[in-house]
Amino acid sequence: MQEAISKQTDIKMTVRKIRRVINLIRGKKVVDAQRMLKFMPYFAARIVEKNLNAAVSNAAEKFGATPDVLKISEVYADEAATYRRVRPRAQGRMYKRLKRTSHLTVKVAKD
Repeated sequence: MQEAISKQTDIKMTVRKIRRVINLIRGKKVVDAQRMLKFMPYFAARIVEKNLNAAVSNAAEKFGATPDVLKISEVYADEAATYRRVRPRAQGRMYKRLKRTSHLTVKVAKD
């Protein structure tokens, strides 16, 4: 089975928000997934769509596949580094702010 991969690291978004989108497109045909992502209201959908298009381009370059014969074989998001910042509060206190990041991997394969 021929597979093409696209990875993006250190996305400034929580894994939870990305997983909400990728769970809907997992295992679908690429054309259907692209259509779904285009109309999703989430910002994470733009990021996943960009990576899916990159994986399709990699497949076209690697083994000359068109989007209609490709299927999403694997898609997952992992946690990356968390940036720790502080927010000043009353009476000299500080509250922690955790800015979470994630990694996204999209794999497409021929049917």
